[in-house]
Amino acid sequence: MENRGQVSTLGTDSARNMVAAARLLPFEHLPCTAHILQRTVTVSIHGSGFESVLAKCRKIVGHFKHSPSNAHELMEQQVACGQKQESLVQDVTTRWNSTLEMVKRIQRNKSPLTTTLAQQKSNVAMLTTQELAKLQKLEELLEPCRYVTELLGGEQYISCSVVLPALCHLFKIMESTEDDPAYVVKFKNDFTSDLSKRKDSTNLTWLKIATAIDPRFKDLKCLPKDERNEVWASLSKLLMAQSPGKQESKETTDQQPPKKRRISVLLVSSDSESDEEEESIEQCLNRYKAEPKLHMEGCPLQWWKKREATHARLAPIACKYLSTPATTVPCERLFSLSGHIIQKKRATLSPDNVNRLVCLSNWLNVKED
Repeated sequence: MENRGQVSTLGTDSARNMVAAARLLPFEHLPCTAHILQRTVTVSIHGSGFESVLAKCRKIVGHFKHSPSNAHELMEQQVACGQKQESLVQDVTTRWNSTLEMVKRIQRNKSPLTTTLAQQKSNVAMLTTQELAKLQKLEELLEPCRYVTELLGGEQYISCSVVLPALCHLFKIMESTEDDPAYVVKFKNDFTSDLSKRKDSTNLTWLKIATAIDPRFKDLKCLPKDERNEVWASLSKLLMAQSPGKQESKETTDQQPPKKRRISVLLVSSDSESDEEEESIEQCLNRYKAEPKLHMEGCPLQWWKKREATHARLAPIACKYLSTPATTVPCERLFSLSGHIIQKKRATLSPDNVNRLVCLSNWLNVKED
């Protein structure tokens, strides 16, 4: 590989074949956090009290999706109710957050849906008040998951160091309360249990160091107190491994071995240099810890660039760990864009032209943002 020296991590989904392939490569494997989160959502919904309500929602959406006349009548009712015209959304297993979007559309259009279904005298029944209340609960549960998925799937900011704080946020939200109905408690318990298992299977060591090296989260409040010292110890080992090796003097074969007294002097000298190195590493970390925290809207890479001279030993590590994306979403977004460009009638496009078109599309999106 030409860029092997520039590649530090390999991001994939959690499929077994991808994980097995990643083990064969000489890179750190970082499973896609967005895939993990969406799989947890799917597992939590399955077996909870929301399945019957969602099945009814899919039936309602299908009634209007498969008939243009039904969809037209619904839009007329939306206008009559003073609402924005919008079509319903069918949830798809492979399309992230589609279940949440389906629930939101039905919630927003419950009045037009009720009127349209009543006028059509259809066999499809509208959701009851209790079922709509269940949908509201489900929306409240899925909305934080959508936020975290979109947050970690960004490509114009640092995302790797945000994984552990974001998951910590989700765990707190999914804590059960006394006011929660039984089906909500079931969802939260399943969500917490499944996400904990999947979190342990990720590259936690890499994520912890990335979090510690981010000046926004260096207090490591997203980790238990007993794990924080371990993270700084791991960072110390990285600094020690980064330090240049000591050059040993070459000895000729004719040279006599040094006397015992001289050996003891060399040992003392070696211990002294080791102590000085450990102290310098400790001072390096303490100097970084003493820096004021960066505000949440700030860019960690720019922060490190401005302080590269002050933290000369930590800066390369920060660049390596913070530049790792937390998800494979940007890559999949790029694949989707390439699929729209390389169509049946444009199959003869050269690779160079495809690269140019993809770059132009990306630049235009950045300019619009």
